[in-house]
Order: sequence, then C-alpha cells, then structure tokens
Amino acid sequence: MRSIPLLASTFALALSLPVAAPAGTVAANAVAGGTLAKPVMPRYGSWGVDLSARDTRVSPGDDFDDFVNGSWRNRTVIPVDKTSMDGFTDIYDLTLEQKKYVIASQGAQTQIGGLYKSFMDEPAVEKAGDTALRRTLAQIRAIPDKTAFARHMGATAGGFGRAIIDGEVGPDPADPNTNILWLGQGGLGLPDRDYYLKDDFKPKRDAYLAYMTRQLGLAGYPAPARAAAEILAFETEIARLSWVQADRREIEKINNPMTLASLQAYAPGLDWAAYLGGMGVAQPGKLLVAEKSAIQAIAALYARTPLETLKAWEAFGVLAQASPYLPKRYVDSRFQFNKAMYGQEELAPRWKRADTLLDNSLGELMGQIYVADFFPDRSKAMMEELVANLKVAMAKRIAGNDWMAPDTKMAALEKLARMEVMVGHPRTFRDFTALKIDANDLYGNVERSSAFEWQYQLSQLYKPVDREKWGLNPQTVNAYNGGLENKIVFPAGILQAPAFDPDADAAVNYGAIGAIIGHEISHGFDDQGRKIDANGAVRDWWTAADAARFQAQADAFGKQYDGYEPVPGMHVNGKLTMGENIADLAGVLIAYDAYHASLKGKPAPVIDGLTGDQRFFLAYAQFWRAKQRPDAAKAQMASDPHTPSQFRIIGPLRNVDAWYDAFDVKPETKYALKADERVRIW
Repeated sequence: MRSIPLLASTFALALSLPVAAPAGTVAANAVAGGTLAKPVMPRYGSWGVDLSARDTRVSPGDDFDDFVNGSWRNRTVIPVDKTSMDGFTDIYDLTLEQKKYVIASQGAQTQIGGLYKSFMDEPAVEKAGDTALRRTLAQIRAIPDKTAFARHMGATAGGFGRAIIDGEVGPDPADPNTNILWLGQGGLGLPDRDYYLKDDFKPKRDAYLAYMTRQLGLAGYPAPARAAAEILAFETEIARLSWVQADRREIEKINNPMTLASLQAYAPGLDWAAYLGGMGVAQPGKLLVAEKSAIQAIAALYARTPLETLKAWEAFGVLAQASPYLPKRYVDSRFQFNKAMYGQEELAPRWKRADTLLDNSLGELMGQIYVADFFPDRSKAMMEELVANLKVAMAKRIAGNDWMAPDTKMAALEKLARMEVMVGHPRTFRDFTALKIDANDLYGNVERSSAFEWQYQLSQLYKPVDREKWGLNPQTVNAYNGGLENKIVFPAGILQAPAFDPDADAAVNYGAIGAIIGHEISHGFDDQGRKIDANGAVRDWWTAADAARFQAQADAFGKQYDGYEPVPGMHVNGKLTMGENIADLAGVLIAYDAYHASLKGKPAPVIDGLTGDQRFFLAYAQFWRAKQRPDAAKAQMASDPHTPSQFRIIGPLRNVDAWYDAFDVKPETKYALKADERVRIW
C-alpha cells in the first residue's frame, strides 16, 4: 500500500528507486556465525566538511552548489547499480554495511537469519520456480464476477496484488486521537499520471508495455501482448481520471469524510462492502475518501471495464510485486524495465536486495539490534539538545515576526510547544513473534510478512492513535513530521555523517542535521501544516490577514522554483514542492539562529580560514550534494514533492541574508536577489 498524502511529511526523496551501495568486503551470504569488522562512520575533512569537494573557481552567487561540490561531482562516477550519488546514499551505503554486520550475528534459525537465507539461497529459489506464483494467478483467473473481484482487491492489502483504490489506517483529521480508514486513488504501475499522458514519456510507456508482455509471457498468461495492451489502456484511463500530485497534498481537498452508505451512493461503480470486507473491514466506521472526484470516476471506470481486462491488470500487479522473489528470468526482466525507466546500468548484488526485504518485513526487529550496535547514547543526547535549541529558535521567530496577529502567534507557539520529538528509535519495539519465517520459502515469507503488516494496521483501526508508533525504521536514512500527530521523528540511520557527527565542528552539525531538524519542525507551519492545530486536528487557526500574507510569500517562493530547470526541458513544479521548499528555507533560518545562540555571545572560531557562518553554509550544501541520472531526476520531478538537490541548496540560500554576507555574494551574480526580492516567510 502506498502512503496516503498528509499522514506524514518526509524530509527526503524516499530511497525507493533502484539504488544500492558499493559491494562490501565480506561474503554476501554470511549469516550464521559470521565474523565481520564493525563498520566505522567516515569523517569529512578534519572538522566535518570535505574542502577538496569545492570548485573555488565558481562564484558562490553564480552556483553555490558547484562552489561547494563541483570538484566532488566531477570526480564522482555513479555506480552501475545506482541511479544517483548524494549525501543520503553516502549514509545509506554505511547503513548497508552496518546492517550486514547485524545480519551476520543472526543464525538461520532466527527470523532475520531465516528470511535472509530464504532470499540468498538462489539455487533453492530457482528450484522452487514459479509454482506458488502460478497458484496465485490461477486464483485470479477463477474470480467469477466483479463483486468477487472487488473482494479480491481488498484482500491484496495483505498479500501480492493491487487495487484501484488504496487503503491505509491513519488519524482522523477531525479527531486526531482516533484512527480511521483513509482511501485514495490507486491502480497505476508507472510513477505518475504524467507518464501515461505526456508525449515526453512515450519511451517509458513503450518500455512498460514490453515489460508487462514479457512478465505475463513468462508466467504463461494467455495472449500476453494483447493482455498487456489492455492493461496499459486501462491504466491510461485511470491516469486521466486521477488527481495531479499538487492537488493531492492540499489537506482541505482530500479531507472528505464518508460512511460506507454515502460512499456506495456517491461511487456506485464498485461494491464497496465487498472491497472493504476483503480488506478485513467488515463493519467500517468513518472513512476518509481522499481524491473524492477521482475515486468516483475510477469506480465508474471499473464498472464498465471487462472482467477479463481487470484480471489481466491484477495478474500483472502480482507479477510486478513478486518478481524480486522469483527465479532469475523474472528478476532480469524486471531489471530490464528499471534500466529503461531510471538509467540504472546493472542489477544490485543480491545481498543488497535482501537488505531491502529485511527492512520492509522485519524493520523494527532489525532496528532494535541496529541501534544497540550503532547508535551511542552520546549521539542521542546531542541530538535531543540540538532539537531543543532549534525549537527555541523557532519560537523566537514566531514571537518576533511582525505580520502575525497575537492570537495566531499564541496558537503557533502552543503547537510548537506540544510538538513531540522522537530521536533514534521507538521507546517500545514491535513484537514480530507471530510472523512465521521459513528459511526455505521465500515467496511464502513475503506473503506472510505482507499479511502480518496489514493485520498490524487493522489492529489499530477505529482505536486510539498510538503516538509512540514510528512510521520509519530506526535504521532508515530519513526523517519525518507526523502532521496529524504533531510529532517529529529522527531515526538513528540518518544521524551519521555527513548529516551528523558528534565529533564535528558545531557549525557543521547545525548546518547539516540542524537544518534537517528545522525542516521537520517547520513542516508544522508550512502551507499545509499551518492548517493543522496543536492537537493534530485540521482547523483554520489563522486570521484571514495572516493567511493572505503567508500565501503571498509562498506564491512568490513558488514562482522562484518554477523557474528552475534541473533537467533540460523540465522545470520544478513550485506548487507540488511548495511544502518541502518552505521547510528547507525555514530549516536553514532556524538552524542558523540556533547556531548563533549556541555561541552564547562569543565569536565563532575561524577554522582553515573559514568563519563559523561559512562553515555552517558549507555543511548545508555538502549534505545536499548530488549527482543523478537524468531519467531518475525526471521520475522524481514528475511525482515527488521534493525539489532536486541542486535547488535544495540554491533555492533556500538565495533568500537568506546571512548567506550573502558570509560569502560576499555580489548583486550581479546569477542567483543573487535584491533584499526586497527575497522571500521572508519565517
């Protein structure tokens, strides 16, 4: 199940594209009794920034990204099994080695060791063949009517397959202390509706059609080429009816509560009782129907689509999900598609793909061991102090602004004060005891894991929200703001260099992880977060004048981003990326304030001829350095609310007065803005 918009705002582009890390130095199948050297976090220069990465021939105002990272980019080659290299992949590479160390300590009789063995034993996977898959496909072909098909789609929430409507359990926007069922548009196999509708993406559609034909053919599906053409036509119609990504992040547009009866009357094309019953929700209470008009239209499309087309569409959905756990012919066919889509040159080694499965299936179980080995108490204490300092800095910015009405300020300060902070790992880890893992049954392990995960979600439906629950694993290289829970979460995985180093210069930690902390705090006050109150409820707590002032500045900021062209012929969508861009700018400003407050009135030391302010901005830009394959960048820009990294550096900093002073940025340089042109939201 994909994540429904607004349940959380993540800091980074999720590492969901086919990325992997450089090969390790130990045997890929080391599980039981392995002896590995414990990975050590690398250092960046002597105090936290790699100065050799700079290209000082470039003026900071012409391209601060190149000034800080130009030499690094010139000497960096994207590995053949990656789509990009950046600060996140640096840390991700490290966590892969760290998790390999964790896995090596787990015998095959443990859940972690057993799942790993079931994936790594490629001869056993080849011997098992696609028998289990063909049983699943036979069940789909035997579905007698659309009511039964609706029930089957619901059941895919806990197994291989897909539905035209996605479901997820999350807080009720009107009563954020209670979980309800969110329903959202689904059904697409390509990254976004634009891939079906724009001529620029025709080569990707052709690759997708060929991929579907290959996979269906491998599985013995009758007339695979015809079936693939019907699937593409069906998904294209879904795409036409689906909302654009920018609209999907507008909380007032997706906040559409319904009952089962009202939903059935509104969108009668789908038997909703059968669909929800298959999902395990036999007596649904309140439902939130996110993309309301799209869901109505998609249900009508379902009603007029032949059952055989739906079966073919569902069969390929199973193949798309199951292929990584099938014999090599399926894996290679899937990789051929990924290569055409994202430019990845070679399939990642099998042990790295096993790591992804472990994270998805036994994430917190892995995380419990991971944090014991790789997250020292010192790091946790320093992070908690940094977060506290950033919250103080944000409070001062709110209190000191001259455009907010007193009542709005008070509400904002209350929300900030009540924003819960979670660092490193959950206070209580999940219990995976009931999940059966068989070291000799990869396909079954993945099926059972999916069912286990969905039952975990269902166990919370229409019950009080567990605010202690995490939406990311402790080893994840990311962070998020749980908007409807008013909390910010920083997993242990991201708390490593170049984001955070307990031995680095203070300016570096404030410029890197400090800006990340500020980013997550400020999501509570971005263009969508400002519509959610201190309790997590969707409520307009701003005066009309405050909202108008905020929106005017946000619109001006969005226009700046509309002008950025990371890939020739494709511009940033300022509306889609608005919330993340505002959070990036606010994050830098808050972190900068907190850094100066930490100096307690004393001047910052000069290190290697660089002032504290210069080191702060260098660290920020170092973390966001990136080199990305063009096709991967296009996929990101089509559907992801995060701006490509180059303009996560340039976009915010050209609106920060202190950056101009730190590097003596000249007015005539490319990205310099006059003081009255700089956006001032916080």
